[in-house]
Amino acid sequence: MSIEIDRERFIETMKEQADIGATDGGGLHRLALSDEDKAIRDWFRDQLEALGLEVRVDAFGNMFARREGTDPDADPILIGSHLDSQPYGGIYDGALGVIAPLELLRTLEEEGRVTEHPIEIVNWTNEEGSRFQPAMQGSGVWAGVHDIDAEYDRTDENGERLGDELERIGYRGDIPVEPQNDYEAYLELHIEQGPYLELEEKDVGVVTGVVGFYWGAITFYGEADHSGPTPMHYRNDALVAAADVITQVRRIPGTLGDRTVGTVGYVDAQPNSINIIPEEVTITFGFRDPSDEIVAEAKERVLAEAQTAAQREGLDWEWEQRHQSDSVEFADTCIDAVQASADDLGYDSMRIFSGAGHDAVHLTDICDTSMVFAVSEDGKSHNEDEYTSWDDCYSAANTIANAAYRLATDE
Repeated sequence: MSIEIDRERFIETMKEQADIGATDGGGLHRLALSDEDKAIRDWFRDQLEALGLEVRVDAFGNMFARREGTDPDADPILIGSHLDSQPYGGIYDGALGVIAPLELLRTLEEEGRVTEHPIEIVNWTNEEGSRFQPAMQGSGVWAGVHDIDAEYDRTDENGERLGDELERIGYRGDIPVEPQNDYEAYLELHIEQGPYLELEEKDVGVVTGVVGFYWGAITFYGEADHSGPTPMHYRNDALVAAADVITQVRRIPGTLGDRTVGTVGYVDAQPNSINIIPEEVTITFGFRDPSDEIVAEAKERVLAEAQTAAQREGLDWEWEQRHQSDSVEFADTCIDAVQASADDLGYDSMRIFSGAGHDAVHLTDICDTSMVFAVSEDGKSHNEDEYTSWDDCYSAANTIANAAYRLATDE
C-alpha cells in the first residue's frame, strides 16, 4: 500500500524553512553553524518534537530522531540530508531532502501506519563545505572518514573555529559521533543540480551512484617586474603559465568521457596590480567522472601541462592535493526500492549517476544506500536562480517516502 504525503503541507513547510536565511534574490544564505543555521535547527527540532519524537544531537551537531518500528530487532531505515546552504544559494539544495522525510513521518503518524523497521530522520552538519572545509563533513566524521578533533580545528575565512561555533550555537551534543546501532539502509533526496532529467523529460531520477572527483591546487612562482619597460622575453610571468593550465582544464574533459567535467574555481594572483607582472599565482582545479581511472588520467594531464607551462615561462611550481573521493555505486536493494516506488506512483523515471558529492557517499560504508533526484530547471544550483517546480519536488518527495516505507515494511 503506497504512501501519499500531504502536498499542500509539504509545500508550505518548504516555504517556511526557506524564510530562515532568505535572501532578497529569492535564495538562501544559511551557512553551517551560523545564526541562521541555529535558527533552522531550532525550527527543525520543534517540528520533530511536535510529532512526539526525541531529538538526539551528536558531538558534531548531526541531528537524529527515530520513529520506532514493531520489530525490536529490526535495524532502522535512515533518511535525510542537510539544512545548511551555499552562500546565496537556492532554497531546494539539501532542504528538500530533510523536509520530505519530515512529511513522511507526519503522514505515518496521521494515518496510524506501523513499520517493522524504525524510520530515522537526520540533518547532517555542514554538507556544503562553504564556510568550513571539507564538504560532507558531519556525515564524514560520523562514518569514520574524518578525525573529529581535526575537523573541530577547521577555521572559516574569519578565523572562527568550527568546534567553538558548534558550542556557540548550542549544537555540540554529547552523543558520540558514530553509528549507535546497525542500519538497514540510507536514502537521500536531492535536486539533480544538472540538466539530464529535464532534457529527457523525466519526473524523477533513480540514482545508481556518485562520480569520483579530485581537487588540487597548483602554484607558479615567477618574478614581479614593471609591466612597461620589461621586454616580453625577459619576463617570468606566473599568470601566463596559470592561464595555459586553466585552458587545458577546460579542454581535457572533452577528450576523455561524456560525463567528464573539469573546473578551475579559484585564482589568486600576486601582487595583483595592473602595472606589475604577476609574481605568484595559485589556482585550484577539479575533475569528476564516474570512472576513477579517467579522473586520475585528467589529473596527470594537468600536472604534465603545468610542468610544460612552467618551463616555457622559466618558473618554479608546486602542487598539492586538496581532496579526492572515489566513485561509489549504490546497493541494488535500495535502487530497486526507489525504482519500484516511482513505478507504482506512475512517475516516468530514469537511472542516473550523480555528478555531485552527497552525504550518501559516506553512508555506503555503513549500509545499503541510494538516492532520489528531483528535476532541476536548466540544471542550475548553488545560486539564487536554482529552481525545481513544486510538482517536481512533490514527485521526488513521494518517491523517497514510498521507498523508505517499502524498505521499512520489507515489502
